[in-house]
Amino acid sequence: MRKLNEPEVREHYQVEIKNRFAALENSHDDEDINRNWENIKENIQTSAKESLGLDEFKQNKPCFDEECLGFLDHRKWAKIQWVQDASQSNLDNLNEVRREVSRHFRNKKKAYLRAIIEELETNNKIQNIRDLYMGICDFKKGYQPRCNIVKDEKGDLVADSHGIVARWRNYFSQLFNVHGV
Repeated sequence: MRKLNEPEVREHYQVEIKNRFAALENSHDDEDINRNWENIKENIQTSAKESLGLDEFKQNKPCFDEECLGFLDHRKWAKIQWVQDASQSNLDNLNEVRREVSRHFRNKKKAYLRAIIEELETNNKIQNIRDLYMGICDFKKGYQPRCNIVKDEKGDLVADSHGIVARWRNYFSQLFNVHGV
C-alpha cells in the first residue's frame, strides 16, 4: 500500500485497473454472479501484482544463515566423535567447539540487534514514524507463537484447519442469526 503514495506508481496502477475493467464491461451480463466476482477479484489482484509487485515476507531468523548451519554441523560432528570415542581429547574438542559455536551465535545476534537499532535510528532521523513505530513494536514484543487451536461447543480442542473453519462458521452463524429478538 505504501507504493501507492508515489504518483507514478499510482497512475500506473489506475491505468491497469481501468484497462482491465474496460475489458470486463464487454463481458456478458447473464453470467453467474459468483463468476463475475471471481473475474473482478482476479483482475484487481493481477493489476496489483503487475504494477505494485509483491512484498517479500520477513524471514523468521535473519541472523541465521549458511555459516551458522556450518557451525552446527561442526558441533554435531564433534559430538559424534566424542560419542564414538569418549576420550578426554574428544571431550575437550567438543567443549571447545561448543564454546566457539556459542560465541559465533552470540556475535551474530549482537550484529543483528545493532542493525535493527541503526534502522530504527535512521527511521527516526528521516521522520518515518510508521516504520519506526512498527520496528519498536516488533523489537519489544519479540517472538509470539501463533495458536491454531480452538475449542468446539463441548470444550474439546480442534486443531485441523477444516474443523477450525467449521467451528468459526458455526459460531458466527449462531452469533449473527438471532431469531428471538
